[in-house]
Formats: sequence, structure tokens, C-alpha cells
Amino acid sequence: MLVGIKNAAKLIGISVITCCAVLVCTMFLNFYFDVRLIESEITSELSMVFYHAQVSTAKVVCLVSGGCLLLTSVVMLIFYIKHYIDTNKKELGILKALGYSNFKIAKSFWVFGISAFTGTAIGFAGAFLIMPWFYALQNEDKMLPEITINFHLSILLYFVVLPTVCFSALSVYYAWYKLKKPVLLLLKDNLQIISKTPKHKMEKNRELSFVEDLKRNTLKSKKALVFFIIFASFCFSAMTQMSFSMKDLSSEMMGVMMLGIGLVLAFTTLFLAITTVINGNIKTIAMMRVFGYSQKECCRAILGGYRPISYIGFVIGTVYQYALLRITMDIIFKDVEGMPVYKFDFPVMLISLVVFVAVYEILMYVYSQKIKKISVKEVMIE
Repeated sequence: MLVGIKNAAKLIGISVITCCAVLVCTMFLNFYFDVRLIESEITSELSMVFYHAQVSTAKVVCLVSGGCLLLTSVVMLIFYIKHYIDTNKKELGILKALGYSNFKIAKSFWVFGISAFTGTAIGFAGAFLIMPWFYALQNEDKMLPEITINFHLSILLYFVVLPTVCFSALSVYYAWYKLKKPVLLLLKDNLQIISKTPKHKMEKNRELSFVEDLKRNTLKSKKALVFFIIFASFCFSAMTQMSFSMKDLSSEMMGVMMLGIGLVLAFTTLFLAITTVINGNIKTIAMMRVFGYSQKECCRAILGGYRPISYIGFVIGTVYQYALLRITMDIIFKDVEGMPVYKFDFPVMLISLVVFVAVYEILMYVYSQKIKKISVKEVMIE
């Protein structure tokens, strides 16, 4: 088998994201199905209003959170497949030269779907472990009759079986699509592509220093990593700020759960993105050091361009959590008595921003030390 289980095990980022997505969506969707079973038992008008608010909340959370995390998982899967093919294109070219068809090589990529199965299965099981506490929290004021936890087979099919099958099929299809290249193109180590760059842009690029030009090219060549950096800072910003608001809007335990999920998503995605950036530019870093560039200049060229990108992600996360909470409180729960009024918490945003900047800069320092330890001799031997 060309692609084995060991290769699929490296896709831990997909497993983490799908786990968080299924954990949240399973809890809310299972609650949605179970709470609808007691609709006929509701007698008071106030309880009916609260019931409709809970049903609407479950729908919004599943669509917004589940959709966002699903999109990220798909982008990450495509990125990993492309990265694997680019890294092993010589071996793949040799196989094609030996007579292997594109589909015969691509069908071994189905194992990448195992990463989705691992994450969805853990998330599904974890949701049922948390569900008793979650149901009690949703009906904390006893405004609804007692809600019994039921097992719904459709949720298992939609959130575990279907994603596994779809991710495996997508892996095979995308690998087949990327392998539709001439054998010589796969066997070549570096392909020089002549692009029609406008003259004014070429003149502008000449005015840039080598470090600044390399910084721009690093961002352009790794567009998927730009998305992951934005997503990591987005998760940190949205979940940390939202978790503080949960103390007044819901409960401290809900805030802790949201904070935990946000931090796991943020650090996992950021770790994978930055590691991939450095590993993909080891030869470039080695050559820069040979020509006398300092460690600081190497870091600025390879990692510096992602700093403003991360702050953009933080701003998007701040806007997202504010809009989501305003919609929840002002539209979904507007007719429920006793619900607090949500206002943007500027001090919490500042605290979150300070912590984010500190954590991000610490991570950049740690990775700069990793760049410092890159052996020029080992790279040149390869």
C-alpha cells in the first residue's frame, strides 16, 4: 500500500477539529431531538417561549459551529494530501512510470479518512458522557418537563459514518486529480514556471529587499497555511471572549467547556501550521544562513509575514462572537423573561488580546530557536 496507517496518523489536526465539531453538534442536536419529544407536555406560554428559544439555539449552534469546523477540516484534508503528493512526487512519478494508473495510486489515500473517523468517534462518545450534565444545564430553571436522553441512530450515521465515508472519498478523488500530471513533471525536483507578471509589479518587487520579497513569496506559496493561522487566532479570540460571557449568560461550566475547546483548536492548528512552514523552508533557511543572514532575518522572512495575519484572525473572532451572542440574546431569547442584556465586554477583549499577543510571541520565540538549531551540514548532505 502506497499510503499507510502511519501517514494517516499524522493528520491529528483533522481528528482534533472533527472531534470538537461532533462533540458540540451531537450534544445540541441530540438535545434538539429529545426536547421536541416533550413539546406536547408543555402547558404554560412562558415555557413554550423558552422551548422555542432552546430549539432555535440548537439549530444555530449546529449550523454555525458545525459548518465552520467542517469547512476547516476539508481545507486541512486537501492541504495534507497536496503536501504529501508534493513531498513524495518522485516516488509517485516512478510508480506511474512503472505502469501504475492514477486511480490505483489514488485509491490508497482512502486511509486519510481514518483521521476523520477517529475524531468523530471520540467526539460522539464524549458528547454522551457530557450529555447528562448538559441536559441539566439547559433546563436548570425547570421551565420544561424532564428531558430524557435518547440514542438517535441518525446522529451516529450523519456525524460518524457519513463524514468518514465522505472524507475517504474526497481523499481518493483529490489525490487522483493531483496525480493527473505527466510523469516527467513529477520526477523533476524543481519546476520553473514562467508567469506573466505585470511589469510594474516586477519593478516594485525589485525595490524590495531579499528578506521582504521572501516573506511575501512564503505567504503566496502557502495560502492554505494563511487560512489555518487565521482560524487558530479566530478560535482563540472568539472562544476566550465568549467563555467569559457565559458566566452571566449561561453558566461557568459552559464557559469552561467553550474555553477548553477553543484553546485546543487554536493551539493544534497553530502548531501544525507553523511546523509545516518551517519544515517546508528548511533548505531556504539553510541557504540564508550560508550567505550570512542572521537568525532574526531568517525568522522575519519565514514567519514574520504571518504576524499581521494572526491579528486579522483575532479581529474576525471578536466580531464573530459579538454578533453570535447578540443574535442569541436579542433574537432567539428576546421573549424569555429574566434573560440578561448582552453588551460588548471591552475589558475582556483587552485581556484576551494581551494574552494572545503574549502566547503568540512566545511561540514565535520557541520556533525561532528551532530555526537556529537547523543544521546546514545535514541539509546540504540531503
